[in-house]
Amino acid sequence: MDALFNPRSIAVIGASKTPGKIGHAILTNIVKYGFRGRVYPVNPKYDEIEDLKCYPTVLDIPDEIDLAIIVIPAEQVPKAVGEAGAKGAKVAVVISSGFKEAGRADLEESLLEYARKYNIRILGPNIFGLCYTPKRLNATFGPQDVIPGSIALVSQSGALGIALMGWTIVEKVGLSALISLGNKADIDDADLLEWLRDDPNTSVILIYLEGVKDGRRFMEEARKTSVKKPVIVIKAGKTRRGMQAVASHTGSLAGMDSVYNAAFEQSGVLRAGSLEEAFDWARLFSTKKVSKGENTIIITNGGGVGVLATDACEELGVKLLDPTEDLKREFMAYMPPFGSPRNPVDITGQATHVEFEGAIDVVIRKDIINNIIVLYCQTAVADPIKLAEVLIKANKSTDKPIVAAMIGGEKVSEAMDILKREGFPVYPTPERAVSSMAAMIKWSMKRRVLEEKIG
Repeated sequence: MDALFNPRSIAVIGASKTPGKIGHAILTNIVKYGFRGRVYPVNPKYDEIEDLKCYPTVLDIPDEIDLAIIVIPAEQVPKAVGEAGAKGAKVAVVISSGFKEAGRADLEESLLEYARKYNIRILGPNIFGLCYTPKRLNATFGPQDVIPGSIALVSQSGALGIALMGWTIVEKVGLSALISLGNKADIDDADLLEWLRDDPNTSVILIYLEGVKDGRRFMEEARKTSVKKPVIVIKAGKTRRGMQAVASHTGSLAGMDSVYNAAFEQSGVLRAGSLEEAFDWARLFSTKKVSKGENTIIITNGGGVGVLATDACEELGVKLLDPTEDLKREFMAYMPPFGSPRNPVDITGQATHVEFEGAIDVVIRKDIINNIIVLYCQTAVADPIKLAEVLIKANKSTDKPIVAAMIGGEKVSEAMDILKREGFPVYPTPERAVSSMAAMIKWSMKRRVLEEKIG
């Protein structure tokens, strides 16, 4: 598996000179994203591509090959896997489609026979590739400029994975890895969990899942991984029609949704209800923080958003701490007489970034408080850019999880972009901020339980 993420040399079988061809896009991405290893295009039609010498077959390359990327018609893939294996490649990434998902299970089995013969692992087929940012490896036909970060995204859907690559760039979400699984003929979610849980560059694993090959092994690997870092799953195929769509999409058996829910709960996996929710949670987990308890404080400059956040906390089981009289007095130093030192702590619309900073500092200093939710409604008094600076500074000064929701216009959007670039978990609504904190608290508590069972 290490050759998949840390190859020294790559052969692109089916590389092309023609823009718009997948073989051209993958080779270009590998070269231009800055891969520091050796790259060998393979195509009998060309002598060179992208200023690289091109070889008729992988067997003609005068070097060892760690990783083979295969982008040729499905009928030719089994032979190419055999040649890559004979050359000594350890992993073949099969981009090509037209296998089990298209009714050609026989062709997929032929591919696996070659793989077994030469002891070569297979990622795919029917995928868009993989990206591992710490090694500047972008072997996909998706966007080129993936932002480095600590979120690993595993997708069984190719088109969805490519779309999410573009979305992460726009939303300034940093990725450590992006892996397309497709038909999962060999390498599957469990294999990736086993590798990613010990990857120091990954702090959270997010999986788009349609079905699993070996449920028992998936649960075991997920349980071992959840002790070290969060695993978030978006499980597709919840309904009868959804399960039928899964079967026609990748040939997977979706299985009963209730069975998946029970398995996720036992293994510590967090199940997100939507893509938006999954990435919201991942933003917070990418800070690598762990909640030490349930006690949560909301600091807000608007009563209305404070009420919305309170309702969300109640619905999601986030425990709001009732401040002591001494704590209330400390909060009152940062609000006018008509403010509220209860929880939510309403420092009112008169608050500037200075009052926010003071109230946040009180919360950080109190051991009884474990989690912090900051809510901001745009006013002429409080500059959102200055508040963003306060939040970044506070986040770096404490190991307590902090989330924020910011509501307003253009300047608020600018402040949120600043926060996102710094890896601070900020959201456009109080409900999304609370949902992320609820996921953090749930995982942190479950992690402690799993640690006790394992250790």
